[in-house]
Amino acid sequence: MGKMTLDDLDVTGKKVLIRVDFNVPITDDGQVRDFFRIRAALPTIHNVLDYGGSAILMSHLGRPKGERNMKYSLKPVAEELERRVGIPVKFAPDCVGDDVLRMVKDLKMGEILLLENVRFHPGETTNDAEFACELAKNGELFVNDAFGAAHRKHASIHAVAECFPGKAAAGRLMMRELRFLGRTLTNPKRPFVGVVGGAKVSSKIKMIRGLLSRVDKLLISGGMTYTILKAKGGVIGSSMFEEEFLEEAEKILAHPEADKLLLPADSICAREESIDVPREEYPSDSIPDGWAGLDIGLKAKIAFSNEIKVAKTVLWNGPMGLFELEPFATGTRTIARAMVDMT
Repeated sequence: MGKMTLDDLDVTGKKVLIRVDFNVPITDDGQVRDFFRIRAALPTIHNVLDYGGSAILMSHLGRPKGERNMKYSLKPVAEELERRVGIPVKFAPDCVGDDVLRMVKDLKMGEILLLENVRFHPGETTNDAEFACELAKNGELFVNDAFGAAHRKHASIHAVAECFPGKAAAGRLMMRELRFLGRTLTNPKRPFVGVVGGAKVSSKIKMIRGLLSRVDKLLISGGMTYTILKAKGGVIGSSMFEEEFLEEAEKILAHPEADKLLLPADSICAREESIDVPREEYPSDSIPDGWAGLDIGLKAKIAFSNEIKVAKTVLWNGPMGLFELEPFATGTRTIARAMVDMT
């Protein structure tokens, strides 16, 4: 694939800075609720340790907005990771600075150090080169294994790689997913259905344009729905939308293969993002003022499920709605069940 992989790096005796995706749900009592992403990173971590290197892990968690907010600390993740790998995992109080560098220096081969949330620093989300260089001081080699966050132009993913010319590579999870995507997009079994969800059309615009020419049907959901519906002339109430991307949304609607798009016919709406609030179902393009679409409605669930059930290949990226809150998770679960039934 023309990419450097972990096999291209000699990690023996080296301190390897690994960008992982440990953005996992944490319970109110500080426990990791779902360890899928932690488990997915283990092959890369074990590979580095087995070949005599040490692993310095960095990740984000949640959206602390560039401030130190211990609600988003990765400390519970360090404890869960320790249970998974079966060896002690050291935890740094920050991701940059003299104290962290001392911990990195003292790290022995075969040991693991998890750095604190990179998003505690504003330079992370602005892809700040200076912050990236500070992160880069924590390792001699760089491995990106954060497939779930790889689309983000953030310092710990994008700018930091430029600090390791010839010494940056993709990890095991990253390469596995890239190979799968390559096979899927090059020669899919048809009908081929794409499902693209998530909050912002800005982060998925290229994906949508790229998939339209490849899939037989493209199901759009999540917060991005309302930017597209707004561009189409719909009434979206107080639903989130990106005004600066309305023109891009109009281009999607004018795409020669835009007839492949399927937007949710209806939405589960609420006046605020909370568990204990009244909910109503409205047509997605006729939502009253004060109400926001937070999940797909019944008609959309049926229509999306029917498309998935006749598909031979499905590429799914992003949730149907605000799945982090239980009342708005049913759409995402329904789509997952439709895929289970399909297989």
